[in-house]
Amino acid sequence: MGELRAGVDLGGTKIQAVVVDADNAVVGQARHPTPKGDGPAGVATGIALAVAEAASQAGTDVQHLSGIGVGSPGAVDDAAGTVTQAPNVAPDWTGTFALAAAVSEQVGGSPVRLGNDVDVGTRAEFELGAASEFRSLLGVFWGTGVGSGVILDGAQWNGRGSAGEFGHMVVRLNGALCTCGRRGCVEAYAGRKAMELQARRMVEKGASRELFEIMEKRGRTTLSSGVWSRALERGDGLAQHLVDRAVDALAAGIASAVNLLDVEAVVIGGGLGTRLGEPYAERIAGRMQRHLFRDDRPPVVRVAALGDLGGAIGASLLVGTQASTPA
Repeated sequence: MGELRAGVDLGGTKIQAVVVDADNAVVGQARHPTPKGDGPAGVATGIALAVAEAASQAGTDVQHLSGIGVGSPGAVDDAAGTVTQAPNVAPDWTGTFALAAAVSEQVGGSPVRLGNDVDVGTRAEFELGAASEFRSLLGVFWGTGVGSGVILDGAQWNGRGSAGEFGHMVVRLNGALCTCGRRGCVEAYAGRKAMELQARRMVEKGASRELFEIMEKRGRTTLSSGVWSRALERGDGLAQHLVDRAVDALAAGIASAVNLLDVEAVVIGGGLGTRLGEPYAERIAGRMQRHLFRDDRPPVVRVAALGDLGGAIGASLLVGTQASTPA
């Protein structure tokens, strides 16, 4: 198998770890719930445990890995090894935490690299997945929140460090309240967290609570992507209404980004994007048309080919590129 390295996709509901070989083939993996109530330090422990399990499945241990890449929400500073403001991961993660050093300490000193979660997911689809034949790409990750990564002329575009906040593009002036505190953002309509808050408000006003009945039967405490998918399969009216509302917001936002950047391709990933799959990617593409300035040459719209593992595989690509874990 040659040299092995690990990648971790840190999300609001799960920690997905993989171990890959020199050919980027997954040889071990583990998926754990995110310990949201344990703060950033507890999340670091959760990452270390998931990596150790994935390494064991790959027939090795963490000390023999060449490094660990972590894709995280929030403001990521790889040089400093820190993540700032990641409340979707842990509610009290509002300050700056030295995540790289904390993880490295728990895995015996292996070097740890950090990247933005959607940036590494986009890079994976660009290098290894659904957009490997293109030079420009918008990766849209539809999950607990809504984020994006941008590839222009073959290179990641980060602007001054905060490019890709697609979820906070405004699609309706004075619209729905977003979890960021602003109004009218894409995420206010399409983020799974915001969708759940709206579903709860509607149930309180008398809407069907089938969504929450499915959640309870599956032993979940939030409306996961799987819960939404099952509700849609059963024809639940509330789920259909809220997902349709989300698709409209995503379509308007993506079309606006395409009008600005003129990318060749759009890849839809994330927990909901991957779970709902091709039919919903096609819906988004169809509804984009009326918003596109050049509607005669729309971008290719595809579902992320690497699925649930894409973020973790993308994080593994961080290993070996100007690495250093702060002491």
